Amino acid sequence: MKKGEITVFLSIVFVLMISFVSGILQASMIQAAKNMARLETDRAVYSIFGEYQKELLEEYHVFGLEGSYGTGSFAEENLISRMHYYGTEGTDHNITEIQYLTDNSGQAFREQILTYMEQTNGIGMIREFTGLTTEWEEQEIQGQEMEEIQEERVDEIEDISGLLESTAEQEADGDSTEGERTEGAEIASENPFSFLEKIKRYGIVSVVLPEEMEVSEKEIRLETQASYRSLTTGRGSFPVRSGMGGIEERLLFNEYVLDRYTNAVSEEEEDAKRNRSLDYEVEYILSGKSSDEENLESVLFRIFLIRMALNYAFLLIDTERQGEAELLALTVAALLLIPEAAEGIKQLVIIAWAAGESVTDIRALLSGKRAALVKTSENWQTSLTSLFKLGESGGPEGSDDQGGIYYKDYLRMLLFLGNTDDITMRTIDRTEENLRLEQKLEHFRADHCVTRVKMENTVTLYDSLTYQFPIHFGYE
Repeated sequence: MKKGEITVFLSIVFVLMISFVSGILQASMIQAAKNMARLETDRAVYSIFGEYQKELLEEYHVFGLEGSYGTGSFAEENLISRMHYYGTEGTDHNITEIQYLTDNSGQAFREQILTYMEQTNGIGMIREFTGLTTEWEEQEIQGQEMEEIQEERVDEIEDISGLLESTAEQEADGDSTEGERTEGAEIASENPFSFLEKIKRYGIVSVVLPEEMEVSEKEIRLETQASYRSLTTGRGSFPVRSGMGGIEERLLFNEYVLDRYTNAVSEEEEDAKRNRSLDYEVEYILSGKSSDEENLESVLFRIFLIRMALNYAFLLIDTERQGEAELLALTVAALLLIPEAAEGIKQLVIIAWAAGESVTDIRALLSGKRAALVKTSENWQTSLTSLFKLGESGGPEGSDDQGGIYYKDYLRMLLFLGNTDDITMRTIDRTEENLRLEQKLEHFRADHCVTRVKMENTVTLYDSLTYQFPIHFGYE
């Protein structure tokens, strides 16, 4: 037998080695537990954001996690419960930042639409429009100036129109000879300003509709729309796509609107329109009123002013039609026994004539035809005598000008000139309503759709040893 022994030094070394190995093992186990907690949380957050609203994506190409899960009762706790369902029962989740589709006037909604349009259509689809934006802005200014001119002369037009009607009534009552009564009776129906009074009283829609067109009577409740009601709002700061308000981005978003939503001259089947709460959706996005008729009236009046400014500018340089207007003014002035007012009446006639041509232009647009961009003697459509019957059935319908633009082109112009935030939120309005009606999603709300989230997560590893880590996920 051999004698064995161990020194104190070797004992200490052995203990230290055992402690070191044990420490390494424990550190490895802690790190593994941390990694497992992270993996479980990552898996869970990917899983819950994979539960995006399917119909919203399929119909409108927008991702959104509908946080009420179809119940209409939204709470952030719903998301945490789903996280635990996907395997994070031992982890406490605290949502520190969250973003919804409607936050910042629909920032996330607009970003996703732009990404979709760039990926599917490319920037080339709006190249032809980028050079027109300055011209659109000028036309809008001219339309506003035309409205001011019309408002300045509206009292004069009403006075002259009233005098013509009273003169006609007097002569029709027999205060003059038989021949004079015949002429006087004709004056009531030959008042060139009567259609302007009809526009003022009943709106532009009352005189511009083609015979085959009927105005939709559909209405919505504005207080239920995302752009009007109080919304669930997020918190925190998330990155914003650069160039959101650039010309190309605005044009791209507007092309999406024109493609996905109906308007008064849409080519879609009537059955497709009936399933929606409004038929004139683009007009709603532009005007934000509660009924189809009000939205159409608002849009058509803006187009009317733009067309009127163009037509008025042409009449001021057309000597032949200036002569016709002067002849009619002299006739009216003589009839009313105020020859000194002939020049003033001539200017009123020119305004009325420009407005009459604009009515004919809009009738052509609503019939699916093109209206001329530049007026000439050849494409001018409204005779001075036709003003006497304008606003009644059987008026001029307007022809299709080969070099002109369609109603949809005017919608494109007005969308570009509109307020970006308003247009985005009203687009969300229509998206909500359509999903509720067409897809039977009665409780769908855009401000319950989560698009990004940041969480602080806490997991207990051993006894009182805890581990905290952040996580960020969003639809990009």
